[in-house]
Amino acid sequence: MDSTSRITDLESAVNECSYTTLPDHHTPSEDSSSVNGFKPLKSFAYTFSIVLFICSTVLVLVGDHQRSEILYSILPPISKITPSVVVPSRGVSEGVSEKSNANNLFAASNPFPWTNNMLSWQRTSYHFQPQRNWMNDPNGPLYYKGWYHFFYQYNPEGAVWGNIVWGHAVSKDLIHWQYLPIAMVPDKWYDSNGVWTGSATILPDGSLVMLYTGSTNESVQVQNVAYPADPNDPLLVEWVKYENNPVLLPPPGIGSKDFRDPTTAWRTPNGNWKITIGSRLNTTLGMAVVYETPDFINYKLKEGLLHAVPGTGMWECVDLYPVSTVDENGLDTSVNGPHVKHVLKASLDDDKKDYYALGVYDEAKDVWTPDNPEIDVGIGLKYDYGHFYASKTFYDQHKERRILWGWIGETDSERADVEKGWSSVQAVPREVTFDKKTKTNLIQWPVEEVEDLRLSSKKFEDVKVETGSVLHLDVDTATQVDITAEFEIDEKALEGVMEADVGYNCTTSGGAAGRGALGPFGLLVLADGSRTEQTAIYFYIAKGVDGNLNTFFCTDQSRSSKASDVNKQIYGSTVPVLKGEKLSMRLLVDHSIVEAFAQGGRTCITSRVYPTEAIYGASRVFLFNNATGVSVTAKKVKIWEMNSAFLHPYHFSAASVSHVTSLYVLAMILFSGLINMFIF
Repeated sequence: MDSTSRITDLESAVNECSYTTLPDHHTPSEDSSSVNGFKPLKSFAYTFSIVLFICSTVLVLVGDHQRSEILYSILPPISKITPSVVVPSRGVSEGVSEKSNANNLFAASNPFPWTNNMLSWQRTSYHFQPQRNWMNDPNGPLYYKGWYHFFYQYNPEGAVWGNIVWGHAVSKDLIHWQYLPIAMVPDKWYDSNGVWTGSATILPDGSLVMLYTGSTNESVQVQNVAYPADPNDPLLVEWVKYENNPVLLPPPGIGSKDFRDPTTAWRTPNGNWKITIGSRLNTTLGMAVVYETPDFINYKLKEGLLHAVPGTGMWECVDLYPVSTVDENGLDTSVNGPHVKHVLKASLDDDKKDYYALGVYDEAKDVWTPDNPEIDVGIGLKYDYGHFYASKTFYDQHKERRILWGWIGETDSERADVEKGWSSVQAVPREVTFDKKTKTNLIQWPVEEVEDLRLSSKKFEDVKVETGSVLHLDVDTATQVDITAEFEIDEKALEGVMEADVGYNCTTSGGAAGRGALGPFGLLVLADGSRTEQTAIYFYIAKGVDGNLNTFFCTDQSRSSKASDVNKQIYGSTVPVLKGEKLSMRLLVDHSIVEAFAQGGRTCITSRVYPTEAIYGASRVFLFNNATGVSVTAKKVKIWEMNSAFLHPYHFSAASVSHVTSLYVLAMILFSGLINMFIF
């Protein structure tokens, strides 16, 4: 079937309805009991009218703040007044796989008896998450008229995947967020199975266009366009879908469920725009195609492929953006030229990891070439070696930086998520730059604004940690902290280690308990006093047969919880350490999430942790050294208690509230009038 026929068939799917004709006239019986039956209704109408009049008067007379509070309390929540489309549960073939498929290994036959106290503790305090329910991919982040905007895949009906709409929140600083009404819902044939992931592009005149994937009523993945209903509205509350959507169907040779997640567009020298979209061929060849458009409505598929890597499977949430090799500032997506590298990133549907590579983008040929084919997309570097997926960057023109968002799903059981009423958080936004020292990788670092949440701190200096020892660091609270640490090993001790350690791997070498001559050593967080629960973040140095040192950075969750139905993986990878550098790490601990950054952000690991005892005031922090051949000195360890971010619904202006009030009062008066007309 060609694309024109497919659209025609989809649009012509109309349900026929039959109606029952009512009699033209009905004469009530003169029976007195029938007439008297209206008396209770008359009494109700009188009473309702009086109560309505009093309520309306109160709404008109009270102050704006009180009026808004009254309205928020009596009107139904946003999720209940937004149209919802109930869709069946999906799997890998539908796109971003739902948790019930991805986490079946945690559906223990004997689930842990979580208490409300434990589940309440798991909610984060300075990471973005909705007030309730399910969230996944970040969508269309941008800075617009003084506000940072964050859209996200959201289920307004529950804590599992389904009914996907675009949630929306705004912030002045990327940390404190205000929830806005749902931006887009699946109300058209071309997105009736979900308003899926998309990207924003800001045009030279300041206007805005949003491209997103819709899953049609036949589960075909198509690309659609949406615009702000009011471009002058800095909050971008209302959105309008292009009347002739979809603008793109899967091209010939591409599966109907293998064509999703359009990128932010970049401008070409001739004034047109280009985007790339992820896909695959023959189930295993991961790839990205390029389209050119003059107006975001009409598109031409470019010959060839932007890039492809055999054996990597479906590429989703593809991202292509420039980074400067000489300046610290980020670059607009359309920049190319000298001293510029292009990052190509793909989220691999097969293993749920985000891979990236550095390379060169040829504008004339629309081809991206990796600097090092041995660490190409999908087989080399990852944004994050823990639990981090479906990420998306945007250029922050306000502060001239490139910002990375990433979805951090739950790794407990779906049953626990339903019980606590929410699922998933977003990583703290990260600034992304080119590593000018190594020249082979990116640097990711939490945005500077998160440091404004730092409260009191404690510093520990020159703490010697002998082999096989664990030292408690006395801090008041340890469930919501920002930790920086620097470690030093004596050079003579390093040189004195003779045996080679060539087989080390974070995941398979025993974690923090697997002892070697030069590691592991680091920090234990979210640990109880007896360390029956602990999460270890550590370095391990392995000497090769040639005498060179390889440094690993790992997170060990194997003892993170006594619960049986949670993920207890060990994550990690190597991290470049240059001559003269101390080993350094930074940890953002926020209840059930730990984000770890090594060597200034060269290697990152995010983990979800669900302790049962190391919660609230029982949580502790320790230094440890499980190496057999060297003692370690913690040169500087600083631990800040972190304040909570302010996340709440946006309270609209007095004028907006007054307008809503007027409409509400008018509607109630008309409703009352209709009742009185019917009764009398």
